[in-house]
Amino acid sequence: MRRHPWIFSGAVARLDGNPASGETVDLLTADGQFLARAAFSPSSQIRARVWTFDAAEAVDLDFFRRRIQCAISARQALFPDFLSSFSALRLIHAESDGLPGLIVDRYADVLVLQSLTAGTEYWKETIADLLLEATGLAKIYERSDADVRELEGLPPKVGPLRGVPPPFQITILENDLKFIVNLETGHKTGFYLDQRLNRRRLRTLAEGREVLDCFCYTGGFTLNALAGGAKSVLSVDASADALTLCSENVVLNALPVDRHTTLEGDVFQLLRKFRDEARSFDLIILDPPKFAPTAAQAGKAARGYKDINLLAFKLLRPGGILFTFSCSGGIDTALFQKIIASAALDAGVEAQIVEQLSQSSDHPVALNFPEGAYLKGLICLTGNRSKM
Repeated sequence: MRRHPWIFSGAVARLDGNPASGETVDLLTADGQFLARAAFSPSSQIRARVWTFDAAEAVDLDFFRRRIQCAISARQALFPDFLSSFSALRLIHAESDGLPGLIVDRYADVLVLQSLTAGTEYWKETIADLLLEATGLAKIYERSDADVRELEGLPPKVGPLRGVPPPFQITILENDLKFIVNLETGHKTGFYLDQRLNRRRLRTLAEGREVLDCFCYTGGFTLNALAGGAKSVLSVDASADALTLCSENVVLNALPVDRHTTLEGDVFQLLRKFRDEARSFDLIILDPPKFAPTAAQAGKAARGYKDINLLAFKLLRPGGILFTFSCSGGIDTALFQKIIASAALDAGVEAQIVEQLSQSSDHPVALNFPEGAYLKGLICLTGNRSKM
């Protein structure tokens, strides 16, 4: 048995009793042998999510206390300099920390919680109390507004969960840079914490380069490019509010505003416009939103990824660098690499993969849950244009 934590509806032969949404149920084999203890979800195609494979382990307050403390202790071991060099960190990464559907991020002295499944919703109040106990903090803000809650039959919930409501905008430290984070309306739980190491890597390659930061959001890559000595950075996003915050973050860090420009608009359209204007750049970042949440959308998503990467390759000067990412669960690493290779070929560009990137280590991947490796990234170095 691979001990994968998801049990799909088609694998369930019979349901005994009438468990409530999120209630703990035992999973048995056809001959009555114990398999696992899981959270029941009557609305989702993932009918049960496993809490434990140990028949002797009860799912109760002590169970959640152990799991939460184990996740936090792992972060303390991995990041002994937390708070001194950076102040935002993922504390609990759902299935990969043995707590399916639970995301907990720490921003300075505020915990932001996402409950994404029926099981975490059922235990949410208990979990909130245990998080305060384990961290010594007093404030939890809930951002349970991701689309996947609809599949669980759950409405969105946003607002204070414990303690005095925090200010909607707080300032965090990452890679010696300060970022303003909007806890109420920011993407995910407010910031893309999974890109911390990749942003730092970008900084080392930005010196003297003209940079195009696509889907820039509030400027994570933009600020690191400027801090790394970029000649110029053009930050592009469809959200005017995100661009405003991006510019505020540049000023907050006393970075050279004369080297920074923002442009609001659809990235696909703007990349085509830049191509038609024969514009070019030395370094381009493509960090788009999720195109394919599941494998069912992989075909359409693949076309989208190829389109933007093909355009990016056309806009890069010889010797240019492409940082390209996919956070789509339906696109695995091998397929993503094939898409980028096809884009380079159609663009008539010779390119090499010089580094493969992934999520930062506070977003671990459980070996029995490969879906946890959702962030795929490549650094590509371009050569001359091929004669085709």
